[in-house]
Formats: sequence, structure tokens, C-alpha cells
Amino acid sequence: MTESAEHVSATVEIVEAVDDELVAAFDRLIPQLSSSSPPPSRAQLTEMVDNPQTVLFVARLDTSSGGEIIGSLTLAFYRIPTGLKAWIEDVVVAESARGLRIGVALSEAALDEARRREAKDVNLSSRPAREAANRLYLRLGFDVRDTNMYRYKF
Repeated sequence: MTESAEHVSATVEIVEAVDDELVAAFDRLIPQLSSSSPPPSRAQLTEMVDNPQTVLFVARLDTSSGGEIIGSLTLAFYRIPTGLKAWIEDVVVAESARGLRIGVALSEAALDEARRREAKDVNLSSRPAREAANRLYLRLGFDVRDTNMYRYKF
């Protein structure tokens, strides 16, 4: 999948193996998403990539020498009695690439994969302060749910 904005083009791919480049990319990207969570270790990234119920997507700038990773999205699948569900988590686009439709490309790739696996629906949550992200999800066709979301922290 390729998205363009102005003259910038990016490619979205599913991560098949963990390497130094991926670890370094998450070291750069996760602090731009969360100040309270450390970047995943190589072992944690490997666990995600090796799990058939988790799909890790990255977006790369298109260049002749293989582009830098500028974004990521995690799609998790889980089966419940009412069907297969999917959840989008930890969508992050490098500050330098925001506004270039990278989030659109990542989200569309995730929706395509969920559709391919015949998920009943795809859920996500986004903090109200992330105004651009919330506008993006509405434009993509997500509905705001009238629900209470709870979290139990250990």
C-alpha cells in the first residue's frame, strides 16, 4: 500500500522479522506516543512479531535505498463467543512525517488485514487530546461508541 502527500510517498508493510533497524525505530517512535511507557525490547518485539494473533505494521519512506521507518501500528486479534474481533493499538507517526497521510496508510492496511481475516469489527481508542488522530478515525469510517471504558492496572 502506498500513500502520497505532496511529494512524499510511503509504503506500509507487515513486519516479518526483528532487526536492529526495527528496534531503533521503536526507540525513536514510542517516546513520541507515550512518555510513561518505555520502548519495547528486542525480545518483546520478537514476541509480538512471532504471535499469529498480532500484526505489526510499519510505514517506510519510499527511497531508492530502502526508506526509514516513520510510523507503526499494532493490530491484535482475539476470539470471543460472538466472533473474531480486532483492536488497533499504539498508532504512532514520527513528528517529522505527521500530516502526510501516513496514519491513513497504516490504518487502511490494518483494516484490510482485519477484513481478510474476517474479523467482526475493529476497535480502537484515542485520547480526546489527540484531535488529529480522532478526526482521522472518523474520516476512515470509525464510529464513536457511547460506552464506558475501564482499566485495571497492576
